[in-house]
Amino acid sequence: MDREQVINKLRGGLIVSCQALPGEPLYSDNGGIMPRIAEAMERVGAVGIRCNSERDIQEIRRVVSIPVIGLVKKKYKNYFPYITPTMSEVDAVVRAGADIVAVDCTSRLHPGDVKVEDFIRQVKEKYDILIMSDISTFEEAENAVLAGADMVSTTMSGYTPYTAESSEPDLELVYKLVSRLSCPVIAEGRIHTPEQVKQALHMGAFAVVVGGAITRPQEIAQRFMQEVFS
Repeated sequence: MDREQVINKLRGGLIVSCQALPGEPLYSDNGGIMPRIAEAMERVGAVGIRCNSERDIQEIRRVVSIPVIGLVKKKYKNYFPYITPTMSEVDAVVRAGADIVAVDCTSRLHPGDVKVEDFIRQVKEKYDILIMSDISTFEEAENAVLAGADMVSTTMSGYTPYTAESSEPDLELVYKLVSRLSCPVIAEGRIHTPEQVKQALHMGAFAVVVGGAITRPQEIAQRFMQEVFS
């Protein structure tokens, strides 16, 4: 698929985040679990898959025909960004065959004291790949788009020291981004119900990402337990 085809495939649909980190029940050193979940998501109509690690991206790419949004989570000492924070992680995402690379585009410096706008430009200079900028504020989104990001996602809202924590999705930020930016705006973060997905799309979100509410059984069961027994 070319860039325009990839973007159009996502329009108005549900992107499912298929991720498991070491220590979580669905994580396997041998792989094989996330691709099965991703395949199931495509069968029911998901328009894209968001996934973490070079291995999972490769395995998922083999079994789905819908766009794959890839990222690599890695923590560097003394630096906050951990979603594809350096070119090394971008290299891994591209090598694995992702259609889109997701990057932490908050205002915090990347490893090596690299500003996010410089990092976006470096990625664009090296690769012809779509960039999804994971942001927490309108200003960060605007900065990322000006630097060359192709789309913005509200992934980091509530996860930076300067944004309010909440158990609900930041639909106010979604609406503000849709109203003021011309690029695709992806609603992501703490979206747990079909009603919230509908609300985000009604506000003008280009697509919506849902993860834990669909693909993390431990989180799903925990919500049930809290509702029933607390």
